[in-house]
Amino acid sequence: MDFNLKHILSAFMVLFAVIDILGSIPIIIDLKKKNGDIKPLRTSVIAFIVLIVFLFLGETILAIFGVNVQSFAIAGSFILLFLALEMILNIELFKPDNTSKKSIIVPLVFPLIAGAGSITSLISLKAEYSTLNIGIAITLNMIVVFIVLKATAVIEKILGEGGIMIMKKVFGIILLSIAIKLFMSNTGLFVK
Repeated sequence: MDFNLKHILSAFMVLFAVIDILGSIPIIIDLKKKNGDIKPLRTSVIAFIVLIVFLFLGETILAIFGVNVQSFAIAGSFILLFLALEMILNIELFKPDNTSKKSIIVPLVFPLIAGAGSITSLISLKAEYSTLNIGIAITLNMIVVFIVLKATAVIEKILGEGGIMIMKKVFGIILLSIAIKLFMSNTGLFVK
């Protein structure tokens, strides 16, 4: 378990790109409008716990349920697909959960922050970097996630209604593309 700044930075960048919290801003704003408060600290902590658990026990947890990494990624791709369709077509597939206290945990924690892509990336990163370095990279990413979640109200005011609608459509298409790529690459249909 060697501390290596270069490895931490590399793992951070991989996870930052996969989590794509900045690209998820339109989704976060949309979920906030539908379900209420996003609770940045709680969401970040739960996502952190999920990622840390999967860092140490990811393959074991999936094996217990008889699920391989590819099947898990395909399941996550369907959730991303439905979120993308909501954004692009302006329809509501995820109904607000009136039993909760108006907070968004699912689908914000899974699949957006600690989703199939993030978990699959963690399992892959373990082959290259030490657990310590990956753990630090996860921590740094969750700090960024917390800051972005905390700043969504400010971002929403800056963008305005029109800007949010444009971002929502553009990122809906990007999210749809990610869902299709995740599905195809894990079913063996994707040829690079």
